[in-house]
Amino acid sequence: MVKLKDGFTGERALVLPRMIVDKMEEDPLTSMLHITDIGYYPKAKYHFRERKEPINQFVFIYCIDGAGSYRIGDQEYNVSANQYFILPAGVPHSYASNPSTPWTIYWIHFKGTAAPFYAKDAGRPMDIKPERHSRISTRINLFEEIFNTLKNGYSNENLRYAFSMFHFYLGTLRYIQQYRNAGTNQVEDERIVDVAIHYMKENMEKHLSLEEISTQIGYSPSHFSMLFKKQTGHSPLTYFNLLKIQQACLLLDTTDMKINQICYKIGIEDTYYFSRLFSKIMGMSPREYRKSKKG
Repeated sequence: MVKLKDGFTGERALVLPRMIVDKMEEDPLTSMLHITDIGYYPKAKYHFRERKEPINQFVFIYCIDGAGSYRIGDQEYNVSANQYFILPAGVPHSYASNPSTPWTIYWIHFKGTAAPFYAKDAGRPMDIKPERHSRISTRINLFEEIFNTLKNGYSNENLRYAFSMFHFYLGTLRYIQQYRNAGTNQVEDERIVDVAIHYMKENMEKHLSLEEISTQIGYSPSHFSMLFKKQTGHSPLTYFNLLKIQQACLLLDTTDMKINQICYKIGIEDTYYFSRLFSKIMGMSPREYRKSKKG
């Protein structure tokens, strides 16, 4: 089987210079928790990494789609969509994408005196299932803010801000129920359409069928479609595409991501289909939109 360490369409990665890492380890604030490498691999077929010689970093991997497996010492695990795990520092390990259903992952290498605390008990797959009060999209946006802050330079202010956010990012995982509860007033009679739209936003990087959405809501596809279109004026899948293009516009406006990278961020692998869909909804191509004046 082909095995690749990296080189995936739409990937993004950032490795902090050794000089910067050494500097962070001497800073009273960043020495508590800091990132050494960070990235995103979409549909990473044949992704494989084996480290027989242990490294001194913890490795966080969040699988949002597809599946894979990993080994810590002699213990093997399978991981699927909506799960994360943290590989401990100082222990041989390996991990690989499933060749049939390759994973899409966010990954971070990190160190610091607080790192073992956040990594505790996360060696096994941990669930982050989309549900009524989940805040997955908020967490993904937080990852992007960390990535973009580091990409903008290694000033003391950038580093301290990025790693302060990283404390919060890991906290949303370790204290996941508190994180979810803080984002809701606990009202249980939310409208069905609002719940469906929330579910769509939580799965922006995936392809969802009408059956998957309606099953999550607890209605038959036909009855759910009728309720949804009555309130929004659009079918559920049309509305999902509108959300995807809205997110694509945001990324075109606020980042320097390439078009094919944006495609994966909204769950569309075919760049030609994305361009056609974008043009149909926005009246111009993605490139024309990026060049157009706003405001």
